[in-house]
Amino acid sequence: MPTLEPSFFMRPAVVVAPALLGVTLLINGVGGIIVETEAYAPNDPASHSFRGPTPRNQAMFGPPGHAYVYRIYGMHWCLNFVCDSGHAVLIRALQPTTGIEIMAERRGTIVTKQLCSGPGKLAQALGVTKALDGAPLCAPNAHLVPTDEPISASTGPRIGLSKAIEVPWRFGLMGSPFLSRPFPKS
Repeated sequence: MPTLEPSFFMRPAVVVAPALLGVTLLINGVGGIIVETEAYAPNDPASHSFRGPTPRNQAMFGPPGHAYVYRIYGMHWCLNFVCDSGHAVLIRALQPTTGIEIMAERRGTIVTKQLCSGPGKLAQALGVTKALDGAPLCAPNAHLVPTDEPISASTGPRIGLSKAIEVPWRFGLMGSPFLSRPFPKS
């Protein structure tokens, strides 16, 4: 199975984030098509890397093509892909395609659109925990399969931030019903 190489991530997050749309993400054989991402950079006050390395964000300063996993609100894990140093892409939503029954059991719902329509839901459905933090995305348990299909992306402001909320670094697969939230109409 073809997979994205670490060199794919050796770029700024704002370049990688839209390029991930349409890529299939599988963790332990469960996952789907990436339909929504957000970019974060070290000069971005909304980024965990803005104040430099800490024990929590250490993975963001590690090698590109690795996972950065953190907990929000004390209860939800979030999965990010490390790009250039201090850059990361938050994986916000997937279109579930593989292991739907497992995802439904983990999430406690059979509504396919609700399985991975937000970063916390996605992490729960895929079984992502802190154990994945710093792990390579090309490891035997993780696969990123590129797409050959042409992609049309929507762009807009990121969600759930208190800083740099106007920055249009949220990207979504145009017309996807699996987004965490619709994009504003232009």
